[in-house]
Amino acid sequence: MSIPATMSGVYLTHHGGPEALEWRQDIPVPVVGPDDVLVKVLAAGVNNTDINTRIGWYAPEVTGATEEIDQEVEAGGWGGALSFPLIQGGDLCGEVVALGKDVEGFAVGQRVTCPINQPRPTAENPVGFVALGSEYNGAFAQYCVVAAQDLYDVTNSPLSDVEIAAIPCAFGTAAGLLHRAGVSADSHVLITGASGGVGLAAVQLASKQGARVTGISSPAKADAVIEAGAKATIDRSAAIPENSFTHVIDLVAGDVFAALIDALKPGGHYATAGAIGGPMIAADLRRIYLRDITIHGCTYQAPETFGTLIDMVNAGDVRPHISKTYPLSHIHEAQEDFQSKRYPGKLVLRPWDEELAV
Repeated sequence: MSIPATMSGVYLTHHGGPEALEWRQDIPVPVVGPDDVLVKVLAAGVNNTDINTRIGWYAPEVTGATEEIDQEVEAGGWGGALSFPLIQGGDLCGEVVALGKDVEGFAVGQRVTCPINQPRPTAENPVGFVALGSEYNGAFAQYCVVAAQDLYDVTNSPLSDVEIAAIPCAFGTAAGLLHRAGVSADSHVLITGASGGVGLAAVQLASKQGARVTGISSPAKADAVIEAGAKATIDRSAAIPENSFTHVIDLVAGDVFAALIDALKPGGHYATAGAIGGPMIAADLRRIYLRDITIHGCTYQAPETFGTLIDMVNAGDVRPHISKTYPLSHIHEAQEDFQSKRYPGKLVLRPWDEELAV
């Protein structure tokens, strides 16, 4: 196929509000390196991390919840300072359109995806990674370049392009959380933020493992949590029962942290990959060490974990909940809807669709 010299996409020009996102139609199409693949982006999911990066929430001086930040930061990316302009977007479904000269195992026309976290372990940091749409340009454009080693073939998956684009961050994060926490068929799992993208994915994956799942959600979204496989839901404003769960999968943190620790049975596991309620927490350490509670911080996912997830995707064994899609030029609307928490599951952008799709 003929590849144009320029493309449409969204630049993040600085840390800040929605005004920091600039829709452009004159962005140079990236050039592939010898070990890279040029991917035509068919769909790209919207995630908390996109908004966290935009507003600079990862900066250490930021201590509030994501909607509370009102300060300027310089180093607000996952790994510190970012290079602007940056094309964000860590959730990718795309089509291979060009290969670097040393790439093997892929062909033009294949449908592909990749994890949002690209493993780059070193001797000093065995869980090192770079993030698509953070350390290098991502999927909020019509084309992006990805290292061939990070791509997975999903050509024959029964999932649609939009559904594939909802897999990497939500289901990849959820799979990593469940794996690290040791969730099994014998587990009773409490999941916070259970109606969001990662939360619903965790509910679905844990249920498929045979675990008994309880989700914390607003009443308006409880049906979606039950539909994903939860046996019960707890209103997010209600008290959490103590000494009741073997595992807590937490995406909220903030003021609820101490109650989540108390919700665990002795020997239980708490795993977190988010803190939309606020990163600063308070708890009684005696409730942790005297009850042998294990705490897992989960961002890195081993390739084996993501590979197993992609096997499920290709077999049609998982399916994300998609609430709404948008053309990429409507990214401000999409992120506003995402932050409103009106919709369960995922919102997805389509870079080649300039007619609003619902």
